[in-house]
Amino acid sequence: MSLEKTIDVLGIGNAIIDVIANADDAFLAKHSLNKGSMTLVDGATSKTIYASMENKVQMSGGSAANTIFGLSQLDCKSAFIGKRSDDDLGNIFHSDLTSSEIIFTTNPLSTGESSARCMILVTSDAERTMATFLGSSSKLTLEDINEDLIASSKIVYLEGYLFDPPVAQEAFQKAAEYAKVHNAKVAFTLSDAFCVERHREKMKDFVKNHVDILFSNEGEIKSLYETDILENACKFLKDDVEIGIVTQGEKGASIIEKTTIHKIEAFCTNVVDTTGAGDFFAAGFLAGLSKNFDLMKAGVIGAACSSEIISHYGGRPEKNLKEYIKKKAGLIV
Repeated sequence: MSLEKTIDVLGIGNAIIDVIANADDAFLAKHSLNKGSMTLVDGATSKTIYASMENKVQMSGGSAANTIFGLSQLDCKSAFIGKRSDDDLGNIFHSDLTSSEIIFTTNPLSTGESSARCMILVTSDAERTMATFLGSSSKLTLEDINEDLIASSKIVYLEGYLFDPPVAQEAFQKAAEYAKVHNAKVAFTLSDAFCVERHREKMKDFVKNHVDILFSNEGEIKSLYETDILENACKFLKDDVEIGIVTQGEKGASIIEKTTIHKIEAFCTNVVDTTGAGDFFAAGFLAGLSKNFDLMKAGVIGAACSSEIISHYGGRPEKNLKEYIKKKAGLIV
């Protein structure tokens, strides 16, 4: 069955509420958290950390969901597949996406498990450290992968964090298979260097055999290919995918094709919180692709979106993204 491509990007990832607060290194050490990375925690640990956080800010989050939200703000038709529970947090998440005209029809879990939440601790150097309770988001199954949505999509965007639950890995495989059948591009974000370490061989296999567009930061791509030299990682990357994107913070980003590497400069920004930086680079880049911009312009849009996100707390924009991109980069999206 082939349907008209009415969706620019379909995201598949964790349905999570972000809980953001300031913290110091002592707080991270007290709760055994690796600075700058994401640590999976159980329900009891999640409650302990949550209770210890002061001046918390709560908002819908999740890596792929952030990207899909960003795309919706750039006039791209977007959809999301992710598992939540029918509880307060899950309902907030659902309402946040659907109020932005994002298609989100995944059936909620009804077994009583809580919806997921991610505690994001932001230190004075703007680094973010995450403690994530996956809750019902880890219960995504093959049955949740909607073939009609994939058939309607130009790009299917997959979140590396969802590699942790084995059943979700199976769902990824099925989504990639449906994408190939229905001529949709598969984009994948590595999400976190520690996540890559946990699943390196399976991720390498998935990237090589299923992924057209790979998003990563410098640490993640080095981890994937087990090298300390970025140039070597990029050589491996160009053999595995059509397009590779490696973000490097203030150094900008590299967009890697088979024969060319494009350099994207970062925009000068007062960095407050890096939460969502990679997610919104992906949003801008995929928006550019869906609107048939060339790779350089798509990269500049991604860099502009990222610069807006890191200028304040949280993984959702405070400014109108289209106006911000026009002012910052001189591009009309």
